[in-house]
Amino acid sequence: MIDVEDLIALIRNYNPRTNEALIRDAYDYGRAMHEGQFRHSGEPYFTHPVAVAAILTEQRLDDATIVTALLHDTIEDTKSTYGEISGRFGKEIAELVDGVTKLTNLQLGSAGNRQSENFRKLFMAMSKDLRVILVKLADRLHNMRTIKSLPAEKQARKARETMDIFAPLAGRMGMQWMREELEDLSFKVLNPEARSSIIRRFITLQKETGDVIHKITADIRTELDKAGIEADVFGRAKKPHSIWRKMKEKELAFSRLSDIYGFRVITRSEADCYRVLGVIHQRWRAVPGRFKDYISQPKSNGYRSIHTTVSGRDGKRVEVQIRTRQMHEVAEAGVAAHWSYRDGVRSVNPFAVDPARWIATLTERFEEGDHEEFLENVKLEMYVDQVFCFTPKGDVVQLPKGATPIDFAYAIHTRIGNGCVGAKVDGIRVPLWTRLKNGQSVEVITAAGQRPQGTWLDIVVTGRAKAAIRRSLREEDRERFVKLGAELARVAFEHHGRKATDKALRTAAKTLGLGSEKDLLARIGSAEMTAREVIEALYPELAAAPAEVVDSRRPVVGLAPDQSFRRAMCCQPVPGERIVGIATRGQGVIVHTIDCPALAEFEDQAERWVDLRWHAGKHAPDYPVSLMLTIANDAGVLGRICTLIGEQKANISDLTFMDRKPDFYRLVMDVDLRDVEHLHMVLTALEAESDVAQVERHRDLSRKP
Repeated sequence: MIDVEDLIALIRNYNPRTNEALIRDAYDYGRAMHEGQFRHSGEPYFTHPVAVAAILTEQRLDDATIVTALLHDTIEDTKSTYGEISGRFGKEIAELVDGVTKLTNLQLGSAGNRQSENFRKLFMAMSKDLRVILVKLADRLHNMRTIKSLPAEKQARKARETMDIFAPLAGRMGMQWMREELEDLSFKVLNPEARSSIIRRFITLQKETGDVIHKITADIRTELDKAGIEADVFGRAKKPHSIWRKMKEKELAFSRLSDIYGFRVITRSEADCYRVLGVIHQRWRAVPGRFKDYISQPKSNGYRSIHTTVSGRDGKRVEVQIRTRQMHEVAEAGVAAHWSYRDGVRSVNPFAVDPARWIATLTERFEEGDHEEFLENVKLEMYVDQVFCFTPKGDVVQLPKGATPIDFAYAIHTRIGNGCVGAKVDGIRVPLWTRLKNGQSVEVITAAGQRPQGTWLDIVVTGRAKAAIRRSLREEDRERFVKLGAELARVAFEHHGRKATDKALRTAAKTLGLGSEKDLLARIGSAEMTAREVIEALYPELAAAPAEVVDSRRPVVGLAPDQSFRRAMCCQPVPGERIVGIATRGQGVIVHTIDCPALAEFEDQAERWVDLRWHAGKHAPDYPVSLMLTIANDAGVLGRICTLIGEQKANISDLTFMDRKPDFYRLVMDVDLRDVEHLHMVLTALEAESDVAQVERHRDLSRKP
């Protein structure tokens, strides 16, 4: 374990003005709090916080962050408290330690809404002070370096979480070295055979070709000396996981994989960066499409560099990164460079991004409400790789790799995105699903009245575009859902002898924590909530009393003891609807809905009309109703519709195709239902299905009672 004097020496290397007394006090306090605790490896537990602090000294971080590393597990794992740390070390350090403790307790690898909500908490903590996540990343790095002492199952879980969350987050923060090490340590756990195979092939390649890195580095230095350019040149083989990922993405065997070596040229000035680029392109042939200028167009995390790939010695492809010393510091430390110290003062690096501005760009446009949407947007932002395109006026638009003209349109303005009907790339009309490339000029074509299409969600890749499209689709559907919800609420309230007044709906909305009665109706109409739940919220006594089961042989009230009845096939009345009976000779009473057009022929025969109503209570699903549907002629559509109806606890008793076209089917489906509320539930579910163009209750007056 590093002792306190060695740790202070590491800090003093870049910060001679460090508060040594504070570091010693934190070291002694942390060691005392963790006394008697041991890691899975058998080492004293305090070796871990000290190692985390040492990792952070490599990034030349401030005293508060180093002290936080020494104390980061005290609140969670010892008898120490927030108040005690605040009183002894100050509020700033106490807040940082508390933030790291809360991050440690988040289960970021969990599934569903829990993971989404935990991601939101992670980014909220980052927005308060980004140093919290710097400590957490260093904590995860040391844990991954010492993961072998954990049980195999826990190793795999931690490695997967690191690969999916912490490694890409480190990369997004500009700490590429940490991302690569975290990925490689996880790769070693998750796929040791593949990693060993790549290392063995590297050893074989070195035996066959000699020390390629040394030879190419010497070649580059020679060319720079000829041109009189002062610069440092470094070369390295890429990490096993980076090579494995390229093999998977490009579907290439190791023997066919190129650019497995990377080289960096660190210059004295920005002008020298472009001089070096010229020297390299004059000496070696550039690979088309593999040039990126992140100096003129920096990444949002402050990264600046020129990337080019050339065919080097013996035709081997090599990637060369060219940057100044200040750019290199930001490339190594990323956002952490903002807190870096040198000679006892904060290092003012012109390329270091302000953390508050960076976290704002990362989380901008992430709307409140939909946790899954938030999680999707965060992951899109974390895994981003960039392309730069131009507007017709020459303005640069920065987009993630794989972006489309629709993403481009939304990056300019939401109004432009919503009204997009087409696009031209470099003057040529292209489909909206075209993937944009670096340097292309994009012109968006808009039209008044155009609205985003649901299919766009499968085309776009940016979180901003996805959020705007979903918002527009929700607004478009809202009025329709409000109308459906109002009808469902009316029927449900009448079923219990009440009225769905504005006051009742407002009260229900308030009780259920919704903003207004329109929000309530929209939820009912979109099947996010049932009308029954609304009634139970308003009238708990109705929820408590189980409904009486109605005898299906005598479900209507108003018949004489000797009268039989049948439902009219023309209107197919169901419990909950207003009904009337027509007495017939030899057939008993035929029950119609009160608005059935077939009743017109009995207007002059008042003596045949029988006043009827349905029994109150719970009816069995014994009432077939015909539905007319127009659906897309596509694989799996009919199966999804049948599943939807089944999910509503309804049975399909008959199905007849009325019309078959290349793009759609029209069919009549008989569905067995309990009551009118059940009918509206089924209709609402079908209305919401994107492959259902139209659905309505089918009433056939030609059918005899």
